[in-house]
Amino acid sequence: MSGPMLQTGSATEAKQWIDMYRRMLAIRMFEERVNELYTQALMPGLAHLYIGEEAVAVGACQALRIDDYITSTHRGHGHCLAKGARPDLMFAELLGKAAGYCKGKGGSMHIADPDTGNLGANAIVGGSGGIATGAAFAAKSLGNGRVTVCFFGDGAVAQGLLYESMNLAQLWKLPVIYLCENNLYSEYTPNTECFAGNLLDRPKAVGMLAESVDGQNVRAVYEAAKRLVERARRGDGPAFLLCNTYRYRGHHVGDVNREHYRTKNEEQSWISERDPIKSHGAWLAAQGFADAGQLSRIEAEVKSEMDKAVKFATDAPYPTLDQVEDDIYA
Repeated sequence: MSGPMLQTGSATEAKQWIDMYRRMLAIRMFEERVNELYTQALMPGLAHLYIGEEAVAVGACQALRIDDYITSTHRGHGHCLAKGARPDLMFAELLGKAAGYCKGKGGSMHIADPDTGNLGANAIVGGSGGIATGAAFAAKSLGNGRVTVCFFGDGAVAQGLLYESMNLAQLWKLPVIYLCENNLYSEYTPNTECFAGNLLDRPKAVGMLAESVDGQNVRAVYEAAKRLVERARRGDGPAFLLCNTYRYRGHHVGDVNREHYRTKNEEQSWISERDPIKSHGAWLAAQGFADAGQLSRIEAEVKSEMDKAVKFATDAPYPTLDQVEDDIYA
């Protein structure tokens, strides 16, 4: 799904803004189907849904080339899809099927797709900081012009590995963007009970350029990411982008009753007033880029794509027993 950066010209502009709408909708519908598969006891293990945060992944990945890198998180389906992963192979991986990206052995939290520059999701909070920084070091050493975006949640800001990685990236002017998805909660704990001071002060402590953006606005995320990616590609060093967003569902699919750590009113306020897909659709209509009929057709097309992807994964075979030690490092 990853594509070229936005170009000038109204026709091209409209096409790519509409494409971002489609990509966000694909992530939303993918995640909704994941939840259905879990509640129907068809999916082993847990999944951490990205519903509500779609504008961050889509806006950031739209600013990247197909050969640029990303690293992901335990809440990583959106990043994978935004960078170009196929929904059918994603579903196959979640269901433990041999056709999956990691042959059914990675599951929800360890999907990787090197062909689209996705170096992998990571179940360790903040665990991809070193991977992303290493990829950026390699890119600079090879002179191939690639940029890495390191996605992580606000909880990862408490991990020492992230600070060590950012320090080296700033010291060596590596082409990497540290993108923090601040969804206000570290699992079940509000950020107000976790962090003293301002999150942006952390990267600034090592002299890194740090900015914040409305993570519910795909256009704002794209414009910020594009500028920082181009800066990194020029050799001007890393940056930190704080995207303020919100997860509509629980920490994972089993986190159904959330009233012990946040209120229903808070959830409904974000859903009704700050939904990234609805607001971008309304903007497309207001700009004359797409009407209600076109948006409905896109929704129907994406739904059909997800139906076919789920069927593919459901019908696909499991790995055979003689493959149990294949692709295992330890």
